[in-house]
Amino acid sequence: MRVAVLGAGAMGARAARTLAGLPGIDALVVADRDPRAATALAAALPGATAHRVDVTNASALRAALADVDTVLTTVGPFYRFGSAILRAAIDTGTDYVDICDDWEPTLHLLGLDEAARAAGVCAVVGAGASPGLSTLLAAAATQRLEQVRDVYTAWPVDAATPGPASQDSMAGAAAVHWMHQCSGAVAEVSGGEIVHRAPLRPVALHLPGGRRGTGWTVGHPEPVTLHRTTAPSGESACLMMLRPATAAYLDVLRRDIDAGRLLPDDAALLLEPPSRSRVLRSLPGAVTRPGPGDLPAFFAVADGTVDGRPVRVCARLETDGPLLQDMAAVTGVPAALATTQLPRVRRPGVHPPDAVLDGPRLFADLAVAFPDTRVIVEEEAGWLTD
Repeated sequence: MRVAVLGAGAMGARAARTLAGLPGIDALVVADRDPRAATALAAALPGATAHRVDVTNASALRAALADVDTVLTTVGPFYRFGSAILRAAIDTGTDYVDICDDWEPTLHLLGLDEAARAAGVCAVVGAGASPGLSTLLAAAATQRLEQVRDVYTAWPVDAATPGPASQDSMAGAAAVHWMHQCSGAVAEVSGGEIVHRAPLRPVALHLPGGRRGTGWTVGHPEPVTLHRTTAPSGESACLMMLRPATAAYLDVLRRDIDAGRLLPDDAALLLEPPSRSRVLRSLPGAVTRPGPGDLPAFFAVADGTVDGRPVRVCARLETDGPLLQDMAAVTGVPAALATTQLPRVRRPGVHPPDAVLDGPRLFADLAVAFPDTRVIVEEEAGWLTD
């Protein structure tokens, strides 16, 4: 299997290092618009080669993809580059994997399904942490149900331990992206249909085992893809696990963005260090807002029915190691593992991860890379929301 990794930044580098250590990778190409970054990374990986590729150069991009079986792209923002790279992969007959975590580009990428099927190309969008691992956890939960009502996925920001989107790890384009997804209107599912709502809406959950707490909605692809794969008849949203003070501060930024007083780019600069005046404005909410309680850090939860009885199922990712504290690892490693599954999938079209990937196998492979990582599935009678 010949694989090209587009992007030699933190996530691309982690994906490339993972692929270099996996069986079945016959050739590995590291491609970046910065030839020094690509060369330095490739030099550290046995048998890897470096190419200078600017993804805005259509002919150069197609030439690079024509020489490989599969491309794994980490080049963002995906609203600018996602569709163009997937179109190039379709034109060259190259299978495709990405780490897109923006719901609007995800819809554009899924819109290329017919073209991918016609070209015999298998594309998996959003194969990182959230989405990616999150949708595979959702699949583990919903497969226990005969009818699915509600599905929520959740990931940690600063509750319990720092996670994939902790403010300390947010920088540059990632922080700007986060501010976009915490403002305006974002896609969720309500009554089984896609709706658009303001983000940072509290959702109280009661999980199996007596765990209770509140998560906060954010713009992410999970609701729009789970709408296709699990078809919940009720609610679906992506949630952040936030401390009350963080939720209150983000809501101040959201209201300033929505009122035109602040651009998302400027709001991103106010994450660390925070704006003193906005911290003061957020203090009342920091006192009154609910917290995450004892909810897990990274999980998916679904409710539905089995034999006509209401059942709630939670699938959570547990780890005693550094996985959830390392954004590059929790994104790049799953994307690399997903890439190695494509030769076995061979299902042309554009798919969310849970539509085509072998979730149990991917989690087993993840546990090899991070031995203290495991998936725990729990269920009980009842509905998941209070």
